[in-house]
Amino acid sequence: MDSKKTVLTIDDDKDIRDALRIVLEAEGFAVEEACNGESGLEAAKASTPDAVVVDLMMETVDAGTIVAKSLRESGYTGPVYLLSSAGDTVRYNIDARDLGLSGIFQKPIDPKTLVATLKAKLGH
Repeated sequence: MDSKKTVLTIDDDKDIRDALRIVLEAEGFAVEEACNGESGLEAAKASTPDAVVVDLMMETVDAGTIVAKSLRESGYTGPVYLLSSAGDTVRYNIDARDLGLSGIFQKPIDPKTLVATLKAKLGH
């Protein structure tokens, strides 16, 4: 039986998706990818990943928050993390709890922090 936890990464930057895949697969996670909010929501609906990591700024400035909200509205109950390169302003302007976020990671993301957070949250 395959007990790998699946993480869906949603980011319009292929380099970021590639980097996340390398880090997460090296730590035993299965990784699915989407390059925008719409395909990310479709992928989440199709496969129900164990966790989602979504970029804040993709097609629109707030694409990540829209995806997070849509995931919650569709009944997704796994942890959702926002990736942001916008700095501390995100922490002050976005209420993570209102969006159902489990946390916000700052880009460039520290691989150790990402892996430790996901392992703790998913019991991996």
